[in-house]
Amino acid sequence: MTKYSFDKLFDLTGRTAVVTGGLGILGQQFCRGLAEFNANVVVVDLDKNAATDFANQLIKDYGIKASGIGCDVSKTESVKDMVDSVVSALGSVKILLNNAASKSTDLDAFFAPFEDYSLKEWRKIMAVNIDGMFLVAQAIGNQMIKQGTGGSIIQTASIYGMLASDKRIYEGSFYLNRQINNPAVYSSSKAAVIGLTRHLAAYWADKGIRVNSLIPGGVESGQNDIFRERYSARVPMGRMARSEELVGAVIFLASDASSYVTGQNIVVDGGLSVW
Repeated sequence: MTKYSFDKLFDLTGRTAVVTGGLGILGQQFCRGLAEFNANVVVVDLDKNAATDFANQLIKDYGIKASGIGCDVSKTESVKDMVDSVVSALGSVKILLNNAASKSTDLDAFFAPFEDYSLKEWRKIMAVNIDGMFLVAQAIGNQMIKQGTGGSIIQTASIYGMLASDKRIYEGSFYLNRQINNPAVYSSSKAAVIGLTRHLAAYWADKGIRVNSLIPGGVESGQNDIFRERYSARVPMGRMARSEELVGAVIFLASDASSYVTGQNIVVDGGLSVW
């Protein structure tokens, strides 16, 4: 039997990875993980200067090529310009981590009860969380098809795209000193990401483009003790996730280790969805 070097399956040397929402809590960890496995990383976020600063830090820390690009993923021209900039700087795209999601500028509107939720706020969140996913997947997918070498697209969904949220864990729960809930627009947008992933996985399979979704459970990011305790009580492993615990799944999906995996939802939730 031929000896197979399995460790090389995870090597991303020479591959360019585009990470939207690259400055977020998860996005930064994803960028670092991809860089550590030798990918060239493009940090995409609204703030070009901050994205560039972070890309420069990746170059310093990991010795890879990196670039920071400002982009509003909800706007067609901005996405087109982003892809043109990536190709101009690095020549091709092999990996897309379609990760950007909206952080509402009007938290009162974002956390409003469903009965009072405004269509304006609904559309504003959808414009990023699903329209942005569509625009970026479309533009990067087109680029991968032009290149003719296939690629991997990973789309960040959420456990709340699979499961309903338990209102009881939000009673007395705060995030960054603000009472919170899980708005229907968030769950709906993340469920749509899962549907888009499955559609594109089948649609682009003959192009060598694999499309999978990453489904994180709750990640520690500033919630108060009440929320952490109540959420953790719902999880078999008894705790929330740490942001770095999502990186292994990303490397798997980005690399040849998952060469026969497409259309799947990789759930990293501490077991929440088994109950």
